[in-house]
Amino acid sequence: QVRLVESGGGLVQAGGSLRLSCAASGNIFSINAMGWYRQAPGKQRDLVALITSGGTTNYADSVKGRFTISRDNAKNTVYLQMNRLNPEDTGVYYCNAEEHDLPPEFGSWGQGTQVTVSS
Repeated sequence: QVRLVESGGGLVQAGGSLRLSCAASGNIFSINAMGWYRQAPGKQRDLVALITSGGTTNYADSVKGRFTISRDNAKNTVYLQMNRLNPEDTGVYYCNAEEHDLPPEFGSWGQGTQVTVSS
Protein backbone atom coordinates (compact mmCIF):
# COMPACT_ATOMS: atom_id res chain seq x y z
CA GLN A 1 0.00 0.00 0.00
CA VAL A 2 1.12 3.52 -0.84
CA ARG A 3 0.61 6.52 1.43
CA LEU A 4 0.46 9.98 -0.10
CA VAL A 5 0.75 13.27 1.77
CA GLU A 6 0.06 16.53 -0.04
CA SER A 7 1.07 20.04 0.90
CA GLY A 8 1.35 23.48 -0.60
CA GLY A 9 -2.21 24.61 -1.13
CA GLY A 10 -3.54 28.00 -0.08
CA LEU A 11 -5.09 31.26 -1.12
CA VAL A 12 -3.57 33.23 -3.97
CA GLN A 13 -4.62 36.11 -6.18
CA ALA A 14 -5.27 35.63 -9.86
CA GLY A 15 -2.02 35.64 -11.79
CA GLY A 16 -0.08 34.23 -8.86
CA SER A 17 1.72 30.93 -8.38
CA LEU A 18 1.67 27.96 -6.03
CA ARG A 19 3.62 24.74 -5.83
CA LEU A 20 2.01 21.57 -4.56
CA SER A 21 4.00 18.64 -3.22
CA CYS A 22 3.02 15.00 -2.84
CA ALA A 23 5.29 12.73 -0.82
CA ALA A 24 4.89 8.99 -1.30
CA SER A 25 5.80 6.26 1.15
CA GLY A 26 5.16 2.55 1.57
CA ASN A 27 5.16 0.19 -1.42
CA ILE A 28 6.40 2.83 -3.86
CA PHE A 29 7.81 0.20 -6.24
CA SER A 30 4.24 -0.61 -7.27
CA ILE A 31 3.72 2.91 -8.66
CA ASN A 32 3.74 3.28 -12.45
CA ALA A 33 2.39 6.83 -12.65
CA MET A 34 1.42 9.72 -10.41
CA GLY A 35 -1.10 12.41 -11.09
CA TRP A 36 -2.75 15.50 -9.74
CA TYR A 37 -6.52 15.78 -9.87
CA ARG A 38 -8.75 18.75 -9.16
CA GLN A 39 -12.27 18.76 -7.79
CA ALA A 40 -14.13 22.05 -7.94
CA PRO A 41 -17.27 22.56 -5.81
CA GLY A 42 -20.16 20.57 -7.23
CA LYS A 43 -18.04 19.03 -9.97
CA GLN A 44 -16.33 15.73 -10.60
CA ARG A 45 -12.69 15.07 -9.95
CA ASP A 46 -10.68 15.64 -13.12
CA LEU A 47 -7.11 14.95 -14.12
CA VAL A 48 -4.87 18.02 -14.15
CA ALA A 49 -1.43 16.50 -14.81
CA LEU A 50 0.23 13.10 -14.90
CA ILE A 51 3.79 11.83 -14.91
CA THR A 52 4.70 8.23 -15.62
CA SER A 53 7.56 6.23 -14.19
CA GLY A 54 9.30 6.78 -17.53
CA GLY A 55 8.97 10.54 -17.23
CA THR A 56 6.21 11.07 -19.77
CA THR A 57 3.88 13.91 -18.82
CA ASN A 58 0.30 14.69 -19.74
CA TYR A 59 -1.76 17.80 -19.00
CA ALA A 60 -5.35 18.90 -19.15
CA ASP A 61 -5.85 21.41 -21.95
CA SER A 62 -6.90 24.08 -19.46
CA VAL A 63 -3.50 24.05 -17.71
CA LYS A 64 -1.09 23.48 -20.59
CA GLY A 65 1.61 26.13 -20.61
CA ARG A 66 0.80 27.19 -17.03
CA PHE A 67 1.30 24.07 -14.89
CA THR A 68 4.32 21.79 -14.72
CA ILE A 69 4.44 18.38 -13.08
CA SER A 70 7.81 17.03 -11.98
CA ARG A 71 9.27 14.53 -9.58
CA ASP A 72 12.25 14.02 -7.30
CA ASN A 73 12.92 10.29 -7.18
CA ALA A 74 15.39 10.64 -4.30
CA LYS A 75 12.63 12.18 -2.17
CA ASN A 76 9.77 10.08 -3.60
CA THR A 77 7.96 13.34 -4.19
CA VAL A 78 5.94 14.73 -7.08
CA TYR A 79 5.39 18.45 -7.54
CA LEU A 80 2.86 20.56 -9.37
CA GLN A 81 4.10 24.04 -10.18
CA MET A 82 1.10 26.23 -10.95
CA ASN A 83 1.66 29.60 -12.61
CA ARG A 84 -0.70 32.28 -13.89
CA LEU A 85 -3.47 30.92 -11.72
CA ASN A 86 -7.04 32.00 -12.39
CA PRO A 87 -10.26 31.58 -10.38
CA GLU A 88 -11.23 28.54 -12.48
CA ASP A 89 -8.25 26.71 -10.96
CA THR A 90 -9.93 26.81 -7.55
CA GLY A 91 -10.66 23.43 -6.01
CA VAL A 92 -9.31 20.61 -3.90
CA TYR A 93 -6.23 19.08 -5.46
CA TYR A 94 -5.64 15.38 -4.90
CA CYS A 95 -2.50 13.39 -5.54
CA ASN A 96 -2.95 9.91 -6.99
CA ALA A 97 -0.63 6.97 -7.43
CA GLU A 98 -1.47 4.48 -10.16
CA GLU A 99 -0.30 1.07 -9.02
CA HIS A 100 0.27 -2.27 -10.71
CA ASP A 101 -0.77 -0.80 -14.08
CA LEU A 102 -4.35 -0.41 -12.87
CA PRO A 103 -6.57 2.65 -13.53
CA PRO A 104 -6.18 5.55 -11.10
CA GLU A 105 -9.43 4.79 -9.26
CA PHE A 106 -7.82 1.56 -8.04
CA GLY A 107 -4.73 3.36 -6.77
CA SER A 108 -3.92 5.43 -3.70
CA TRP A 109 -5.13 8.96 -2.99
CA GLY A 110 -3.90 11.72 -0.78
CA GLN A 111 -6.11 13.65 1.58
CA GLY A 112 -6.36 16.65 -0.74
CA THR A 113 -5.18 20.22 -0.44
CA GLN A 114 -7.33 23.29 -1.04
CA VAL A 115 -6.33 25.83 -3.67
CA THR A 116 -8.33 29.05 -3.81
CA VAL A 117 -7.67 31.70 -6.45
CA SER A 118 -9.28 35.06 -5.86
CA SER A 119 -10.12 37.43 -8.70
